[in-house]
Amino acid sequence: MNSLNKVQLIGNLTANPEVKETPNGQKVANFSIATNRVWKDSAGMKQEQVEFHNIVVWTGLASLAEQYLTKGKKVYIEGRLQTRSWEDPTGAKKYKTEIVGENLIMLSGGSREDGGESYSQEAPEEVSPAKVKRSAPKQEEEINIEDIPF
Repeated sequence: MNSLNKVQLIGNLTANPEVKETPNGQKVANFSIATNRVWKDSAGMKQEQVEFHNIVVWTGLASLAEQYLTKGKKVYIEGRLQTRSWEDPTGAKKYKTEIVGENLIMLSGGSREDGGESYSQEAPEEVSPAKVKRSAPKQEEEINIEDIPF
């Protein structure tokens, strides 16, 4: 039996993406989104809880994030959870859990009438060169990031 590691979120960027390049030339973008949950408590009072999620996207999706995502934009992210560990300068073990984004839909500020553009990407270790899939109404075609006309 296989395991499942899948995350789906809709939220707003808390800051502009931070984009870097790895030593071998792969782009990586890090950003955070906020999601909120609203409910009424037993007394009928409105309650709200905000969660912040660290997102990392690679290659083609990193380029798109760099070009189109800004603080406040609403996005749909689909990916998987990953926890990294390292030692800080004092030798203490540190951990960070983040979502490795594999699909991205811009829900605000997109170029289509409905305001959304959909993108997906293979895992970074499988991408060479960067490939991005753009959803189309009838079929999905695989294109290079350089071929995207916007």
